[in-house]
Amino acid sequence: MTPMKNASLFVLLLAFVSVASFAETEKERLANTVILTAEGVANLRLEVVTAEETVFEETVFALGRIGAAPGHRAVVSSRVPGRVVTVAAHIDRPIAKDAEVLVLESRQAGDPPPSVRLLAPLAGMVTVVNVVPGSPVEQKDALVEIMDLSEVHAVAAVPEHLIGKLRPGQKAHIRVAAFPDRVFEADLAHLGAAADTTTNTLEAAFHVSNPETLLRPGMRAEFSIVAGSREGVMSVPREALQGDAAGRFVYVKDYELKNAFVKTAVVIGAQNERFAEVTSGLLPGDEVVTRGAYSLAFAGKGSVSLKQAMDAAHGHPHKEDGSEMTKEDIAAAAAGTGGHAHGGGKSFTPLTMFFAGSTGLLLVLLLAVLRRKTAGGQR
Repeated sequence: MTPMKNASLFVLLLAFVSVASFAETEKERLANTVILTAEGVANLRLEVVTAEETVFEETVFALGRIGAAPGHRAVVSSRVPGRVVTVAAHIDRPIAKDAEVLVLESRQAGDPPPSVRLLAPLAGMVTVVNVVPGSPVEQKDALVEIMDLSEVHAVAAVPEHLIGKLRPGQKAHIRVAAFPDRVFEADLAHLGAAADTTTNTLEAAFHVSNPETLLRPGMRAEFSIVAGSREGVMSVPREALQGDAAGRFVYVKDYELKNAFVKTAVVIGAQNERFAEVTSGLLPGDEVVTRGAYSLAFAGKGSVSLKQAMDAAHGHPHKEDGSEMTKEDIAAAAAGTGGHAHGGGKSFTPLTMFFAGSTGLLLVLLLAVLRRKTAGGQR
């Protein structure tokens, strides 16, 4: 057989396989499609994101707390014993530097006894007031506490085995439960000098700008410290992933049917606290379900049949399996026999006829090539 005949045979076989593969893929797509009504989509509160290649961050996750920044906390006390007369400081109220905090009456002799005004040593927020008018005061007492919350100290407890990935200057995404939709950014200021032998962790400290004073000392915090990044990585939010480690899948909004979502198998690579790398299964531009994906996994086939969805999308009737109805099927359905309307009988859909014709043509061409080969061999 000549090289040209070999190439022709290969092309024919490839075309035959491609047609069969397309038919099988389309059948599988429809079988894994969940179709809902508009009300169903609204009730599940579904949200989608567009899959695209982005910069993927490799992060170190740790837990910790918010604290006062060094030098941003002051305690007001008295150098003389006495009794509180008035208190001008109030909890969770701002106070200016050198503003009056309280006035106390000294125990020194006098008529009236001399009074002492205590002033704020720094500007900030009043966080603690331990006295009321009439309270006795001793020199050792901490009367009022003030914090400058324009910057706070966020300290993460990083597991020892992850410390080798950290360097001062690395960026971190910090989240607190009080503001779940907010992300606070900061750079790693320094690592602790010694590890905690009880928890086997080391401190990683961040100085966080806090102009709105949303972050308060004592708050629990989650830290995602960026240890590296890669460009051109396809990723999706982790909430979009369903299934288990042996079989991950996502739901992709169907490109043709309204309110339809296709269960799509994916292969997962690296993950961080928010995103998962997808190495196989998605294409750029696919709309992936995030919010509501877990509920969608229990929706079965949905609340709309495949026939209804295909009818609405194409404007003409289909069978229950989504294939198109022929004129004979439509006539039979109109006559009330229903014999061909549900896929029975010997009717063929346009798609079936296309595949049958394509297959027949490929077989004819294949036979022709083989006959030429036989005739050439005989000569």
